[in-house]
Amino acid sequence: MKRRLLFAGALAAVLAAGTACGGGGDDAGGSASAEKLTIYTARDKKVATYVVDQFTAKYPEYKGKVEILNLGAQEILERVRAEKANPQADVWWGGTQQGLAAAATEDLLAPIQPAFAAKMDPKYKDPEGRWFGEILLPEVIMYNNKALTPEQAPKDWDDLIKPEWKDKIIIRDVAASGTMRSIYASMIQRLSPDGSNPEPGYEWLRKLDANTGSYTANPTDLYLKMSRQQGVVSAWNLQDILLQANQANMPFGYVMPASGAPVLIDGLAAVKGGNTTGAQKFLEFLFDDKLRADLAKDYFQIPAVDIAEKPEWLAQLQLKPMDVDWDVVGKHETEWINHWNSQIKNKG
Repeated sequence: MKRRLLFAGALAAVLAAGTACGGGGDDAGGSASAEKLTIYTARDKKVATYVVDQFTAKYPEYKGKVEILNLGAQEILERVRAEKANPQADVWWGGTQQGLAAAATEDLLAPIQPAFAAKMDPKYKDPEGRWFGEILLPEVIMYNNKALTPEQAPKDWDDLIKPEWKDKIIIRDVAASGTMRSIYASMIQRLSPDGSNPEPGYEWLRKLDANTGSYTANPTDLYLKMSRQQGVVSAWNLQDILLQANQANMPFGYVMPASGAPVLIDGLAAVKGGNTTGAQKFLEFLFDDKLRADLAKDYFQIPAVDIAEKPEWLAQLQLKPMDVDWDVVGKHETEWINHWNSQIKNKG
């Protein structure tokens, strides 16, 4: 069945823990001999630090034994894939549904049955328990609110290719970023619903490339350049925009595109061949009701499971999901992004 992100119903509900060989070995729960836990994450560093601090406070046997490596979501997929014969990670935390689904198909993820899975909408998890959606990520237009007023900022995706934005756009390098890959693939799929003719989408991306002043290697560079007005417009995920604006005092605002925002299912998984016991404990902790509520309130996350009380920002969010066929995107994303990287980037 196609998993179209017409999230009106589901979003209305959201908005209205192995050894090195897998799941065997000593149980880390309550034990002073917990194994090291290595987490590859695409989460913002503030979020990752906060969660790990909370995790080790609840499970002190993991104090000093949790290692985090921050990478782009696509970089995590490629690294886990390259390490298949000798897994180095235990947890993959922060990945697009299409990336996680690809990893599941390639037998890179360990099936688990955590307690929280029973209360999760089937569209937000793998039916075999190999990955689980944690949050929903709307992709929106980001702008420097010291350089532009809300009225001056682009109102929709097609505004980004208008002449007035030439050299005023900064983009996080697409190939390494799950967020950007998803945005660009969505721009192609909206112009070719079945994915059979990507050329109109490629042409749109050529025009966007012509307006792009620079590509940044990572989110930190994106934020710095945007704050210095080396560019005043970008495309990025809502959570990180709000985090930077509210916790780092960055001059960022956002526009909910008039034609809709691609809404990603952003999830996590236990890596096959890793410390599955520790991984499951960490995943279970991430879905603790209080932690989910705290992450929604303080870190601007839209949880993929219901929470008892919506924070004010979430209750007031006027989310307009774009109709994206993620099955089509998942089938063609690699082809499309490889073409963009070799034939379109920096050629406009």
